[in-house]
Amino acid sequence: MVRTKYNWLATVFLIVGAVFILFPMYMTIMVAIKSPFELAQSLLGIPARIFWSNFTQAISITHYGQTFGNSFFITFFAVVLTILTNSMVAYAIARNMHSWIFKGMYYYFFSAMFVPFPIIMLPLVRQMSAIGLADSIGLIILYVVYGLSFNVFVYIGYLRSIPLELEEAAWVDGAGRWTIFWRIIFPLLGPMNATVGILTALWAWNDFLLPLVMLSDPNQYTLPLVQYAFQSQYSTNYNLAFASYLMALLPMVVVYVVFQRWIINGVTKGAIK
Repeated sequence: MVRTKYNWLATVFLIVGAVFILFPMYMTIMVAIKSPFELAQSLLGIPARIFWSNFTQAISITHYGQTFGNSFFITFFAVVLTILTNSMVAYAIARNMHSWIFKGMYYYFFSAMFVPFPIIMLPLVRQMSAIGLADSIGLIILYVVYGLSFNVFVYIGYLRSIPLELEEAAWVDGAGRWTIFWRIIFPLLGPMNATVGILTALWAWNDFLLPLVMLSDPNQYTLPLVQYAFQSQYSTNYNLAFASYLMALLPMVVVYVVFQRWIINGVTKGAIK
């Protein structure tokens, strides 16, 4: 009988980490289902009854249907375009690293990850306004472009693990470069596509700063922007605000849970292949 050594230190760290994650979620739920009176009496206590009206009022104040549609539109196209374009750029660089031009592009994208957004925020907004793209379409383009440096770095690391013999065999059979990419390479990038897609979706859905400086039309506001309506000059309506936060959080939790399984399956299939 083989005895396994139990790592108590790792267990303690995992428990502490779980508490730090679950406690803010518990507090958010408690605040969202309480009345203002109960919230003033006790922040963390369980309420006598659940105030579902907090959610209906939050839906009305934030125009949840419209703003949800705006966030979904921006997030969906940002994810799709990011996966399609960034994977092609990474493939071109990964298979041409022997050229100083592509190698220079690789280091250029890598260095771009260290440029803080606030430094180029105002010039960027002026530039997008000058070309008439200070709207949802321009916001999608910026998400695709800003994610390029990190995504290329991730994609190239994975592409190096794909044998070149697969492409050479397809090339001998008469397949062109586009056919090789879309029918052989792109399906093998499934795990990375899922990873990049989830990270892009979380970023685009939860981002506040970029929509704040880009969107001037209230009809195009995203959920993080309209949630700002609960904060006034002197006070914040916490119970309605936290109810709104929960409704905005739920879609991304569902997406993450579903696609997390897909990432694990993709990694297993990629290893078998």
